[in-house]
Amino acid sequence: MKIPRDLSAGDLEKALRRTFDYQFSRQVGSHRRLTSTQSGSQHHLTIPVHAPLKPGTLRAILGEVALHRHLSLQEVLLKLAL
Repeated sequence: MKIPRDLSAGDLEKALRRTFDYQFSRQVGSHRRLTSTQSGSQHHLTIPVHAPLKPGTLRAILGEVALHRHLSLQEVLLKLAL
C-alpha cells in the first residue's frame, strides 16, 4: 500500500484517534501533539497542521507509530485505511 499524497493533518489525527487511541494533548503554533498510553507507556506524536502533509513527513509519523506498536509500516497503513 502506498503512502497517500493528499492527506491532511486533521484526517490523520482522526484516523490515529479511531484506530490507535491517540488523544490530543496540546498545540504550539501550527503543530499538534497527540499522546497514547495504550501500550503501557506514553507515546507522543507531533503533527504539523498542514494540508496536505508532505509524503516524507507522513511516512516519518507513521513510522513512529509502527515502531511503538511493533508493526510494519504496511500494517499501520492497512489498519488506518488511508
